[in-house]
Amino acid sequence: MAMWDKIKDQAKTFQQSQGTRGAGGPGQGPQGHQGQQGSGRPGSSSGGSKAQLIGMFKTQLASVKTELKSGAYRDASMAMCALVAAADGQVEPAERQRVEELIVSNEVLQNFPADQLRQRFNQHVDKLVANFELGKSEALQVIAKAAKKPAEARAVIQTGMVIAGADGVFEQSEQYAIREACTALGVPPSEFGV
Repeated sequence: MAMWDKIKDQAKTFQQSQGTRGAGGPGQGPQGHQGQQGSGRPGSSSGGSKAQLIGMFKTQLASVKTELKSGAYRDASMAMCALVAAADGQVEPAERQRVEELIVSNEVLQNFPADQLRQRFNQHVDKLVANFELGKSEALQVIAKAAKKPAEARAVIQTGMVIAGADGVFEQSEQYAIREACTALGVPPSEFGV
């Protein structure tokens, strides 16, 4: 739970530094935030903060949607999604399908034809399932290509986190996959609380 709180604070600072004032929505005044954090923290609040966080990443991604049209972002984010889906070393057909649906219905990824996304995602998943270490190093090489543009690099990680967090569970193995992708992109993992 602390991790999500930490990410929320970082993402808040990140948003302010980006100057995306419009994207913050109501609770952006410092008082609003302190009020939320101060009010009791039963177990239920962690689920809420996770949903809020995923929502915030979606908002941040949507705000740069027009810049995310490069092949490097498309390929890297598909490698990222595959890495997250196969993070525990296996991918059930149902999970593969669920992630595919999340990908093709993702607002930002709709910049690209669905069949291109599916094809790239599945290629990476197939490689990861066949030989996890080899598939992982190939996926990380593709992810690293997005490092040239910091906005794209961060968007790749955010896309991975939106897809990973969609089921409301953020597995240890998924966090680890995101940390490795951060390293490949030269983005500090602490920025995403992983």
